[in-house]
Amino acid sequence: MADLLSVPYKKSSDVDISKPLLNLIQSTYADSSDDYSDAVNELHKLRTQAIWKLFEKSSLEVIYSYYDQLVALEKKIPPQEVQIPFKWKDAFDKGSLFGGRMSLTVSSLEYERMCILFNIAAVMSSQASQQTLETEDSLKLAAKLLQQSAGIFAYLKANVMMAVHRETTPDLNPETLHVLSQLMLAQAQEVIAYKCIRDEMKEYMVAKVCSQCEELYTDALRGLQKQTLRPLWDSEWIPHVQSKLNAFRGLAQYYQGMVCHSQKAVGEEIARLQIAVEALKGRQGGPLGDAALRATRALAAATRDNDFIYHERVPEARALDPIPRAPVAQALPVPERFSSAHRDLFEKLVPMAVHQALHASEARRSEIVNAEINKLREATQLLNSILASLNLPACIESGGGSGLPESIRSKAAAVRAAGGLPALQRLMAELPELLQRNREILSEAERMLREEEEGDASLRAQFGARWTRTPSAQLTETFRANAAKYTQIIDNAVRADDIVQQKFRTHKDSIEMLGRSEGEIGADVPDAPTAGAPDSAHVATLRRLCDKVSAVKAERDALESELKSATVDLRAKFLEALAADGALDEPATSAAALGAALAPLQRRVADTLQQQDQLVADLQEAHSALMAARGGASGRDEILGKLCAAHDAYQDLTGNLKEGVKFYNDLTQLLVAFQNKVSDFCFARKTEKEELMKDLTQEAARSPPRPAPAPPQHHADAAAAADDIEPPVAAKRAPPRPPPPAAAQPSALPYPTQPGGTGMPLPYGAAPAPYPVYAPMPALYNPYATLPYPHHVRAQPPPQPYQPYQYPPPQQPYAPPPPGYNPYQQQ
Repeated sequence: MADLLSVPYKKSSDVDISKPLLNLIQSTYADSSDDYSDAVNELHKLRTQAIWKLFEKSSLEVIYSYYDQLVALEKKIPPQEVQIPFKWKDAFDKGSLFGGRMSLTVSSLEYERMCILFNIAAVMSSQASQQTLETEDSLKLAAKLLQQSAGIFAYLKANVMMAVHRETTPDLNPETLHVLSQLMLAQAQEVIAYKCIRDEMKEYMVAKVCSQCEELYTDALRGLQKQTLRPLWDSEWIPHVQSKLNAFRGLAQYYQGMVCHSQKAVGEEIARLQIAVEALKGRQGGPLGDAALRATRALAAATRDNDFIYHERVPEARALDPIPRAPVAQALPVPERFSSAHRDLFEKLVPMAVHQALHASEARRSEIVNAEINKLREATQLLNSILASLNLPACIESGGGSGLPESIRSKAAAVRAAGGLPALQRLMAELPELLQRNREILSEAERMLREEEEGDASLRAQFGARWTRTPSAQLTETFRANAAKYTQIIDNAVRADDIVQQKFRTHKDSIEMLGRSEGEIGADVPDAPTAGAPDSAHVATLRRLCDKVSAVKAERDALESELKSATVDLRAKFLEALAADGALDEPATSAAALGAALAPLQRRVADTLQQQDQLVADLQEAHSALMAARGGASGRDEILGKLCAAHDAYQDLTGNLKEGVKFYNDLTQLLVAFQNKVSDFCFARKTEKEELMKDLTQEAARSPPRPAPAPPQHHADAAAAADDIEPPVAAKRAPPRPPPPAAAQPSALPYPTQPGGTGMPLPYGAAPAPYPVYAPMPALYNPYATLPYPHHVRAQPPPQPYQPYQYPPPQQPYAPPPPGYNPYQQQ
C-alpha cells in the first residue's frame, strides 16, 4: 500500500430534520396540494447513512447522494431558513478519558453541507491511502481522489466562513483547510511520481515531477509546523512529511544525476548523486529503496570513472542549479453534482430565484388589480352618495299615500334577507376575538425570543469569555424586526376597525329601520305628494338615467370579478427564462406578461370612469328641474334618502367586516408560521446551549483543581492566637451585568412574502386538520386597503445560486535563485 496520510472524519449526532423541514416547506415554499413527507423522510435516511457508513467501501456514493440533495435544496430554500440544530464534532479532537469532544452547533443547511463536504474529502484521502502501487488503475484512482480532496479543502477554505458566520472548530479553520489542501496535493504529486517511475519515463521528466513533489511537501511541512496548528495533528504527521520531503529531494537529485550522466557532466553528476544517497539513506523496499540502491551504485561508478578518466571538479551542493519543476497534480474544482444517478427529491419545488420572482410578480399584479378595483369602488361609492343625496330613484317612483317606493321595498327586503342589524352586530363581535387571538400568538413569539435572550445573557455573564456562541441579539434581529412589523399591522387594523365602527354608529338607526317590515317602515315615512303633469317629463328623464346607473353598476361588478380572476402563468415563463439564459429578469418578464393580460381591463375601467362624469352631471341637472317643478324637496324625500344611504352603508359594512374577518384569519396564518420559526430557532439555541454547557462541564472536570493560595504568615499567627474566633464570612459579589445587545441591522423577512395558497401551518406533532386554503389577503376594500401587508415590504436581493469555486490558474514556473544560493547546505 502507498504510505499516504488520510484525514480523520467529522462526527455528527442524530437530529430530527423531518418535522422542521416539512413544516417549513409546506408552510412557505410548496403548493397546498403537494405532499413532501416522503421526500423529507428519504432525505433523513440519506443523512443517517451518510453519517454512519463512513467506514464502508460504498461510503462515497452514500455521501454523494446526500450532498447532492443538499445542493439542490439550497437552490430552493434559503439555508438560514432551516432552523435545525446541526451539531458536528471536530475531526482532530480525540476527546479524553472523561468523554466529550470539541463541537459546533449551527442551525443552517449550508453549515451541514460544508461538514458533509469535509467528510467527502476525508473519505477520498482514506480510500487513496488504501490503494496499492502495483497496478495502473490503483495509481490513477489514488491520484484522482487526492486531487479532488485537495480541491474540496481549497473550496472549504474560501467558503466556510461565509456559511458559518462565527468562529469554527479548528478543523474548519481556513488555515487548517489550506494546510490539508497542500498536503493532499503533495500526496497526489507523489502518486504521479510513482507512476512516472513505474512507466520508466525519461529521467529529466521524472526529475521535474519529483522536484515539484519536494516543493509541495516543503509547503505542507511549513503549514503543519505552525504554532497554532501543530497541536491538531497526530504525532507522526510532521516526521512523516519531513521524511517524504527528504525522499523526493533524493529522487529528484538521483534522476537529475542520470540526466547529467547522459550529458557527460560527471562532476555535477557526482554532486547530485551524493545528495541523493544522503537523502535516501536507510530506505528499503519499494521505489524509494530501489532508488537508494541505484543511487549508491551510480555514485560509486561515477566516482571511479572521474578518478581514472575525467578528473572533473565536483561542485559544491549550493552551487548546483535548481531542478526544473513539473506541476502535474492540480486541485480539481468541486463539481456541482457528485453522484451520476442523482434524483432530486424536491423536484416540484421551484428554484429560489423563480420563487422570489413569483412573489414579486404576484405582489405587482395585486398592486395593479387593487388600484383598478379601488378606482371602481370609489367611483361607485361616490355615485351612490350622489343618488342618496338626490333621493333617487325613490323620488321618481309612485308610492301613493303612505306606500313605499319599489326601490325602498327592494332595499328593505335585501337587508332583511341578509340578516339586518343583528347580522352586522355578529360580524362586528367576531373582530375582537380574532384580534385577541393574533395578539396572543405574537406575544407568545415575543416571549420566547425574550426568554431565550435573557437566558443567553445570564449564561454569558456566568461563564464570561468561555461562552463562545453568538449572542442572541445578533441572531434575533430579523425576528424582532418582523415582530415589530406585525405589531404595526395589528395597530393599523385596529384603527381600521374604529373607522368601520364609526360608520356603523352613524347609520345604525337607519339600518335598524330598514330591517323592519314594510308596514313599520311606511308608518315612519310621510305620505308622498300627488304627482303633477308638469314633472312627468323630468321623471321620465331621471328614470332613464337611473336605468343607465344600474347598467354601469352591473358592468363594474362584472369588471371587478374579471380583475380578481385575471391570472397569468408566470411560473412556466420564469422556468423557461431560467433554463434558457441561466438568469432571470423578473421585472421585464412579469411586466410584459401582466401588461398583456391586464391592459384591456384597465382600458375598460378608464372608460366607465369617464362615463360617470357625464352621467352625474345629467342626473343633477334633471333632478334640479324636477325639484323646481315640484316646489322643492319634502320631508318624505329626506327620510327616503337616509334609507337609501343606510342600504348602501349596510352593503359596504357587510363587505368590509367579512374582508376584515378574512384579514385577521390570514394574519393568523402568517403569525402561526412566524411563531413556528421562532420555536424552531429557540429549540436550536436550546440544543446548542446544552451542548456547550456539557462541553464546559467536561472541560472543568478534565482540568486539575487549582491549589489554594497559602495564607500570609500573620494570618496563621493570628489564627493560632485566637482559636475561638470564627473566620470571617466572604462578602458575596454581585453577578456582572449581561452585555448590551448588539445593534440590530435591517434584514429580510424569513417568512413567506405572499400569504395564502399554502394552508395553515401546523405545530409540530399535530395531525393535519381541514384548514381552509386562504387566498392572498386582499387590499381592495376601504379602510383595510391601506394596511401594510407583508407582501408590500421590500425584500432583500435574492441570494446567488450555488456555484462551484473557481480556482486560480497554476503558479508561474519557479524562478531560479541568485548565484551562490545552496538549499542543501550541510549543517
